[in-house]
Amino acid sequence: MGIIEKMRLDGKKIFVTGGARGIGRSVALAFAEAGADLAIVDLDIEEAKKTAEEIAAKNGTKAIAIKADVTNPEDVNAMIDKFLKEFDRLDVAFCNAGICINTPAEEMSYEQWKKVLDINLSGVFLTAQAAGKVMLKQEGGGSIINTASMSGHIVNYPQPQCSYNASKAGVIQLTKSLAVEWATRNVRVNSLSPGYMGTELTLNSPSLKPLIEQWSDMTPVKRIGKPEELQSICVYLAGDTSSFTTGSDFVVDGGFTSI
Repeated sequence: MGIIEKMRLDGKKIFVTGGARGIGRSVALAFAEAGADLAIVDLDIEEAKKTAEEIAAKNGTKAIAIKADVTNPEDVNAMIDKFLKEFDRLDVAFCNAGICINTPAEEMSYEQWKKVLDINLSGVFLTAQAAGKVMLKQEGGGSIINTASMSGHIVNYPQPQCSYNASKAGVIQLTKSLAVEWATRNVRVNSLSPGYMGTELTLNSPSLKPLIEQWSDMTPVKRIGKPEELQSICVYLAGDTSSFTTGSDFVVDGGFTSI
């Protein structure tokens, strides 16, 4: 079997949080194209259903939508139960849900701070923990991919986003911690750290549009990234060819953190 065939995800069962739009949607499409069955997990259940229907129609794989609040342990556990009822096992968890609030630190309310940390860090912990509990018990283990950010390595400028940066740095260290704890039990945990990405939200946000030119100029390749440029690394991490890869953070940022 050649390397391309080995990278297929046929038979893999995967959930993607924050999967209705943006990076989550793009990576979910790639997982399905590689042969996986999916659950699109999102608070926006109607948009999640649309994404799941699109995936199933395009690839002939199974795709369902599940509504869940990743900051709520009961919701996360219920999501896992629904997933296992549909798919019997869990091979890959893409813990991707996240938000950003751009507010100067001296003006940021505790509620704003807590909201970002709850979704970006605690939400990743809860979904990764729930996935890990399943994978540790099943034959074959599994792979967990957490969405961090280049913001876990650098401080973004000019927008003020201390809560986001802190949360993403936490995701990177959480990923390494889980990877070490579960290394001998066949559960791999890695993180993805994108740079500035041209998602629908970014491109259509009135507050962010003026910054795109500045971000592009600050990035060595002189442009922001495309969500589909994150697909191949996630397919690799989801598959069996990455069996020796755990505890790693994959920075995909057009060279931004290299300067």
